[in-house]
Amino acid sequence: MINFPNAKINIGLNITEKRPDGFHNIETIFYPIGLSDILEINHSTNGFQYLNSGLTVEDGKLKNNLCYKAFEILKKDFPIPDINLHLHKIIPFGSGLGGGSSDASFTLKMLNLLFKLNLTNSDLVKYAEQIGSDCAIFIENKTAFATERGNILNPLNINLSGMTFVLIHPGIHVNTGLAYSKSNPRIPKKKLTELIKEPIENWKSTIFNDFEEIIFHDHPEIKEIKDQLYNLGAVYASMSGSGSSVYGLFKNNIDINNVFDTYYTWKEIL
Repeated sequence: MINFPNAKINIGLNITEKRPDGFHNIETIFYPIGLSDILEINHSTNGFQYLNSGLTVEDGKLKNNLCYKAFEILKKDFPIPDINLHLHKIIPFGSGLGGGSSDASFTLKMLNLLFKLNLTNSDLVKYAEQIGSDCAIFIENKTAFATERGNILNPLNINLSGMTFVLIHPGIHVNTGLAYSKSNPRIPKKKLTELIKEPIENWKSTIFNDFEEIIFHDHPEIKEIKDQLYNLGAVYASMSGSGSSVYGLFKNNIDINNVFDTYYTWKEIL
């Protein structure tokens, strides 16, 4: 069985408060995009087998691999046999795109189908939440307004069809925990669910990512990418998650050849 775990971006991200458990409550909009890894899962006759190709997973310890964690979580409750799991990694690491979380959630969904576990999406969300805060979004894999740790999801209809989406990843790995530790949580004056209803031309001055102030201070080259996207004509640009990827939304098709040659780039028509 082969599937394509896709990435997401954040449209706006407000860090609202620090929780007693050490995590932070946020509000953000998760928007799935086409950039994806490739995940293959088959039956194994020789124990659990894991193969990584494409981008190399930095921590090679199997116990820390999110796909393996997904397998182990289901194996506790169901008599799942061993599998061969091949992950071809394309989504950059530490990029704010949720690649690892997507891989884990797609592993849950694929195991559910492969072994006929008959789990509902609600069931799968509960398992996904055990793996990571933003894993749940990839179960339904639809645009949603997220609160608390990013795991409480409410469907949201945002129409960006026909827009050109450009993503730039400068190859910088951002430590999310460190970024949160430098944050200044606060309740926004107006909710994202209201701001997102305004014309997209207004988003530049109304919808923000709280991580940008922190990350741009430490990595000014990431801010330069955002500025360059606006200079190229983006109607909205933002860093995704805690970075370091930055994306721009354009009303017209745009030629980015020779513009971001030293960076990882992804372009699609939404």
